[in-house]
Amino acid sequence: MPSVESSAKEWKTTVARLTVLIVIVLQPLGPGAGWTEEPVQPRIDEQFAKQEKLYRRQRGDLPGSYITNRGLSNYAEVLPSGFCDALGNLGSSDRWLDIGAGEGQAILDYYAPQGDAAPAERCGGSGPKARAVAISIEDRRTDKWKQRAASLGDDRIRYRFGKRLRQYSSDELGKFRMITDVYGGFTYSENLSRFLERVLSLLEIDGALYTVLPSVHLEDGTDKLGTWYLTELVDAASRPVTVCSWLKQTTCTKVTCESKSDWDAPTQLIKIRKICSDVSVPTLKIVEYMAGAPPGRRFQMAP
Repeated sequence: MPSVESSAKEWKTTVARLTVLIVIVLQPLGPGAGWTEEPVQPRIDEQFAKQEKLYRRQRGDLPGSYITNRGLSNYAEVLPSGFCDALGNLGSSDRWLDIGAGEGQAILDYYAPQGDAAPAERCGGSGPKARAVAISIEDRRTDKWKQRAASLGDDRIRYRFGKRLRQYSSDELGKFRMITDVYGGFTYSENLSRFLERVLSLLEIDGALYTVLPSVHLEDGTDKLGTWYLTELVDAASRPVTVCSWLKQTTCTKVTCESKSDWDAPTQLIKIRKICSDVSVPTLKIVEYMAGAPPGRRFQMAP
């Protein structure tokens, strides 16, 4: 499984220097403590800028944990059970959005002729293929992508880059039956609630988001004592909150979580199905952010 140990160690070392900031921001002084409208701390702004530079690096200069060429077999390994069957059930008129797609290898594997695909890559079935859209901050298309796109036509697979998800209009992207995020925006975003709200706005009713989040408190409580978490949530009184308990407060959704305590880092596999249109995501505020691959993040829920 992809290792986040090195990022966790860097996060642990650096966050020790932020003790004063943590106390100021999170100290529970009474109802609603820690929830202010003050600007983001300058030190966090510096980390945002550092993270942005990481995104812009070329492949040979990227950290080893920042992977841009995950194939469909990798998706099958780290996404919730049922993902491959759901992908295989998509029809030719359905649409699939892959966020943080990197080189778009998962989509290329999905569209590979069955005779060319290794057994491990045959996630998605052999029937008609959905139209697929890859999104990446940087243009990481390979010659293989360009050749396959030319042979299939632009209406079957598309690659969008140069903007964050929130910067695309609804008309630009349209609606999707399935959205995947494998160590993409859900793992990296500095505004997790806004990111999720945008993702859910792009889903059709009864469509689903499949995603994964490493190094977090697990819903079933099986993570080991002494674990250092890269993504943490706390409530208004600074008490720990699991990501899944936060997600399950989102209206018009059905959330299922699978906990993996035996992976390199405790990891949550998450499926969110949209069941009606009146979606409301509970607001989170970023209180700590440490650039990395993936970054260290701490969010606080609104009172």
